[in-house]
Amino acid sequence: MTARQRLGAFGERVARHHIENAGLTVVSTNVRLKAGEIDILARDGSELVFVEVRTRKAPPGSAAETLTPAKLRRLWACAMEYCELEQADPDAVRLDLVCIDLHESGQVASMEHIKGLEIPAEHFT
Repeated sequence: MTARQRLGAFGERVARHHIENAGLTVVSTNVRLKAGEIDILARDGSELVFVEVRTRKAPPGSAAETLTPAKLRRLWACAMEYCELEQADPDAVRLDLVCIDLHESGQVASMEHIKGLEIPAEHFT
């Protein structure tokens, strides 16, 4: 496992713990689809929540800055593919982002859970 993979796996474990403590039910992790991978799939009441986890160690920048329009499009495509495969209601879907910034020591410096990412129409043209 590479250093980048270890960092990602650590971030996903931290995010999963946070999500469960926030009252969401984790359905699955690392769901692989043709469109890409869903880091965490959870339920929040009747909503199916597709969670992207971004983890960054020390400056420059923050983990939130690493979510590109292309990654957001892939996350949306994964959500829609999953709904089609599992016959889930695409109107009951939410995209969330959990950003984890680490100190150089590897300890969590900050974490932010952004619920309900908006997907601008221009991302699909």
